[in-house]
Amino acid sequence: MWAFHTLTTFLSAQSNLMTVLAAILIALPIILAAYSYVLYPVTLWSVGLRERPQTFELPAQPPLVTVVIPAFNEEAQVGGAIEALLAQDYPAARRQILILSDASSDSTDDIVREYSAKGVELLRMPTRLGKTAAENASVSHIRGEIVINSDASIRLHPGAVSALVAAMTDPTVGVASTRDVSVTAHEKVELSAEAGYVGYEMLIRSLETRAHGIVGASGSGYAIRTALHRHPVRKDLSRDFSAALTAQRHGFRAVAVSEAIAFVPRTASLRSEYRRKVRTISRGMDTLYSNRDLLDPLHHGAFAWKLLSHKLCRWLVPLSIVFAATGLLILSPFHVWSRWMLGVIAALGVLAIVGARWPDSRPLPALMPIGIVGALAANLAVVHAAWRFFHGHEDHVWEPTRRSATASDPGNP
Repeated sequence: MWAFHTLTTFLSAQSNLMTVLAAILIALPIILAAYSYVLYPVTLWSVGLRERPQTFELPAQPPLVTVVIPAFNEEAQVGGAIEALLAQDYPAARRQILILSDASSDSTDDIVREYSAKGVELLRMPTRLGKTAAENASVSHIRGEIVINSDASIRLHPGAVSALVAAMTDPTVGVASTRDVSVTAHEKVELSAEAGYVGYEMLIRSLETRAHGIVGASGSGYAIRTALHRHPVRKDLSRDFSAALTAQRHGFRAVAVSEAIAFVPRTASLRSEYRRKVRTISRGMDTLYSNRDLLDPLHHGAFAWKLLSHKLCRWLVPLSIVFAATGLLILSPFHVWSRWMLGVIAALGVLAIVGARWPDSRPLPALMPIGIVGALAANLAVVHAAWRFFHGHEDHVWEPTRRSATASDPGNP
């Protein structure tokens, strides 16, 4: 009798322990999501309440600025990007426009040469090495005190360059980033999930700016002091993410400038957007790992906290679904609801995979709302990127996202 009682007590204790473990695993993604997307922004907002918003103006003699646009086979876009730069209200005599052709094989170079009379310069890479490698190679050709990096598919508002440069009159600012506005392309489907994410990301960067600074600049457009830009970045890393990290290392801060608007055309295809996110997040993970010492709060204080919260915790949210599924598996022999939840997770996973692989030429069925499918595919992209990060990936040579020309006039936000 005593042995039976002891065995029963032991099994009961083990059962309780497994239940507690399962509950912790299931709660993990909920806690991470609540912190990353609710508590972190609220904390930033409360910190920013103590800071007064700053306004800056261009000096009477504006600094010489170099605008750099990397391009690989961008014959459909590069002309529009150049026209948007020529339309900037920044003094033309204080502006250098440099187009980096990453060994383009279409008519990109010829189109750029057509603007040579207007001061547009072409720097062609003899072999294709990728965006970051081309930007590293361009350093010796830069004449400006400030470098503004953008993309061939982006259209900068006419006041964007002036607004970025004005922010740099603050001697503590080493990097100034644009406010991205997602706009509808001329054709195909509109990815509302992408637009919503861009809007949310801009809100977070605004809150981070009020709380001293951001942890990553926008690839759509950012300004950086040339002295910082000259520091080489490994060709497999993200230069826009690295810019804010480089600024932190050298005693500067990075900020988002709400007046500096960059129009970003929405990707017309779920599949294309998924591939873009996988590439971008993979490079982001590589960049963060390469700069992992910046996660040390003893040396980098609030910046380390922001970097952990904005980047690492967000990436961990979809990854933690694996732990939640493990917890549900533990409970599944005893609770029907856990089996139902496993079925829901499996169904959502299938939907995410379908969205990630859906052919560009076919519209999604009406029973598959593009906003929901797009959000699920975005989370799957994090898991895919993490898999590639841990197992190694070989697409470090840049493949730009092909976007349609925007329907919005850059002069009219």
